[in-house]
Amino acid sequence: MSMVRYSIVDVFTDRPFTGNPLAIVFDAQDLATEQMQAIAREFNLSETIFVLPPSEGTGATYRARIFTPGTELPFAGHPTVGCAVTLVRNGVIKGPDVIQECGAGLLPIQVDEVHGAATVTGGKPTVGPALDPLPLLDSIGLTEADYLGPAPRKAGCGLEFTFLSVTDEAVGRLRLQRPVDNLSVVHWDAERHLAHVRVLVPEVGVAEDPATGSAAMGLGVWLVTSGLVAGEGLTQYEIAQGLEMHRPSALHCTVTAQTGAAVSATVSGHVVPIASGEMIVPPFVG
Repeated sequence: MSMVRYSIVDVFTDRPFTGNPLAIVFDAQDLATEQMQAIAREFNLSETIFVLPPSEGTGATYRARIFTPGTELPFAGHPTVGCAVTLVRNGVIKGPDVIQECGAGLLPIQVDEVHGAATVTGGKPTVGPALDPLPLLDSIGLTEADYLGPAPRKAGCGLEFTFLSVTDEAVGRLRLQRPVDNLSVVHWDAERHLAHVRVLVPEVGVAEDPATGSAAMGLGVWLVTSGLVAGEGLTQYEIAQGLEMHRPSALHCTVTAQTGAAVSATVSGHVVPIASGEMIVPPFVG
């Protein structure tokens, strides 16, 4: 019976049983897509990441494929941070500078082995047009009285999310009424450069995510576009997420802007080892 090795870690936290749990499956080069998806459903975490050798000629340190319980993603932040730290911690690869190959391209990662943390630089920032907030508010059981603005937009650095700004109290009491597409509900504290965030991704099999690195970087793009942070130079900001899920998470972020547009963003966080073991390989039905 074929077996694969795995580890479970908590990401974007320095304490066990908080942050966002992640499954890492090693030596996954012989697994078919259907087998990876079955393993991700078995773990039933926000994401499971599979580690493979890099493609020839890419210069990558390793290749990764990332799955939710429902689908494959081109990129996700907490799997990228958790996987890089774990591979360096276990001596599989050497840090501090790592390049992950994934569906979103080649992503540079800096691993701090001493503190068990990593910083990921996202892909090219993208941003969409202003959206009507009312249908978004209605989809999560909120009203126009809860809305703060600026206008909602899609933004991202490899994976796009829609950002909706509401009161701090409204973030805590939102309730999903119907499916939404990668929605990040945000309260922005301009004085402290701190965002209280909830991220809803039910269409990929995750009702709510405890910590979302890809959305954290996209938030920086939205903040610059909306004029909430400087349109020139580097801005640091923090994200508190997962509070309502009893999985408090801390994401440390930067966004760099030029002439009013975001040109790059990063997200950093700690990784705590939780468990490791082996599981059987699911049967392949070709």
